[in-house]
Amino acid sequence: MVTFHIENNERPSHWHEQFPIAKEGCRQSPIEIKNAETKYDSSLQPLTLQYDASSAKSLCNTGFSLQVDYDDCTDRSVLTGGPLCGKYRLRQFHFHWGACDDHGSEHVVDGQNYAAELHLVHWNAEKYSDFAEAAKAPDGLAVIGVFLQVCEENPALHKILCSLDCIKKKGLKVEFTDFSPCALLPTCLNYWTYLGSLTTPPLLESVIWILLEKPITLSPEQMAMFRTLEFSGPDDPMQDNYRPPQPLKCRDIRRNFQ
Repeated sequence: MVTFHIENNERPSHWHEQFPIAKEGCRQSPIEIKNAETKYDSSLQPLTLQYDASSAKSLCNTGFSLQVDYDDCTDRSVLTGGPLCGKYRLRQFHFHWGACDDHGSEHVVDGQNYAAELHLVHWNAEKYSDFAEAAKAPDGLAVIGVFLQVCEENPALHKILCSLDCIKKKGLKVEFTDFSPCALLPTCLNYWTYLGSLTTPPLLESVIWILLEKPITLSPEQMAMFRTLEFSGPDDPMQDNYRPPQPLKCRDIRRNFQ
């Protein structure tokens, strides 16, 4: 979620050795959502997404995921509303997925794992000067999480998937322009929200999570294309790049739907 070097053998179970917050933190992510235990909050506002497709810049293999980066120097692509105060600029989006279609999402809903999870990462540009500063603040980041369910083909993914051959290896980057992530969102924007953290090192507890209730779909063939990427080489396919659920530790999970 932030630029950080993760070796292929540095799996989540070992992250606490370098980052004690992995075990000691009080708002670590992801979590399991048990909907019956969440709270309906009538004060939660609808989400307002104003994304400029021309602010897309590049597609890269970070060595842990595929990532699309956006120009965040100005308010060209912003998220407002929901549980947020002020404007949050879109920085990037990336995915997490499994080795097979029955798991791969980071968050779990009532025991259900999805095949993958999309994260749209934003930062609070009204209070902080840049992404790095925001990532250290308790209200610095806002991440929209979208579940991906293997079912029907998703045309909105075509442009991304057609470029994967160009970024198969770690560190490769290609120009990627004229793409709005609105195309990757479900039509219904009902959501759960809670206070959490980055799900990759340094695991900073700076994220206001907004998890959409409804998943989007993709075909089995499309899902398989994600796994053609490599962590560090041809013998190390990129898969199971997700962190398992962390303890809730008395946090409230709110929802904007009944």
